[in-house]
Parts: sequence; structure tokens; C-alpha cells
Amino acid sequence: MNIIQRIQRINASLRPLSHLAAPLALLTRLYVGWVFLKSGWLKLSDWDSTLFLFREEYRVPLLPPDLAAVAGTTGEIVFSIVLILGVVGRLSALGLQAVNILAVVSYAHVLFQEGFAAAIGQHYLWGFMLLMLIVHGPGKWSVDGWVDRQQ
Repeated sequence: MNIIQRIQRINASLRPLSHLAAPLALLTRLYVGWVFLKSGWLKLSDWDSTLFLFREEYRVPLLPPDLAAVAGTTGEIVFSIVLILGVVGRLSALGLQAVNILAVVSYAHVLFQEGFAAAIGQHYLWGFMLLMLIVHGPGKWSVDGWVDRQQ
């Protein structure tokens, strides 16, 4: 048996792992969606503190602080809910990716300092998870997957 045949045999033996794609996509959507939903809900639940942070701490480019607070909070909540459900999953993951990038840009003066490796690492992890959902979609266990099966 040559090397090509061995690789083909190994790959064939691992093919059943593809059945884990749908639950893995669901778990990814639930985890990253929950992280951003929780963050948005926290902002909404203490709006005065949120406005203070956007005015004094975060450095959102191009937007006035109050508009940035509304846009960021709305994005976190709305995109999280539709991502968790898997409704227009790629678009909702793209929306949360934009929120994630904007959070890093707006707080870069803190996140890129020494001692904040874990904090920026979380943003990288969420960004990677969202990128996987953007590229591969929300999976079969989603509203999008159900809609695709109706055709």
C-alpha cells in the first residue's frame, strides 16, 4: 500500500466525524452569540454607565459616543439573537464580526498593553469562531438549514 492509499484510508475512516458539523456549528453559534448578547444586555441594563464608557473610555472612530453606544448595543443584541437562531447566519456572524472588530479598535489603547493578552485573545477567539460561521454557514441545525431543506 502506497502513501496515497494510506492517506485515503485514514481519511475514509475519519469521514464519520462530518456528522459532528451540525452540532459543532450550533454550539459555536450558542457560545459566541451568548457572549455578545450578555455584553449587550449588560450595556442596556445600566445605560448611564454605558454612555459614560462610550464618552470617556472607548475611542470609537467616526461616530459620536452616544450614537456609538446605541449602535454597539443594538448590534450586540440583534445580531446575537439571529445568530443563535441561525437566521441569515452568515450575515449575522458578519455583523457580530464588525462589532468585535470595532470593540478591539475602540479599546486598543487598553487591549494591546502588557497584561491584557487574555482579553485580546478572547476577541481573537470570537473573531475566529465568527469567521468559521461566515465561511461555513450556521449549519444544518439552524433556521437557515431548515429553509434550505424546504427547497
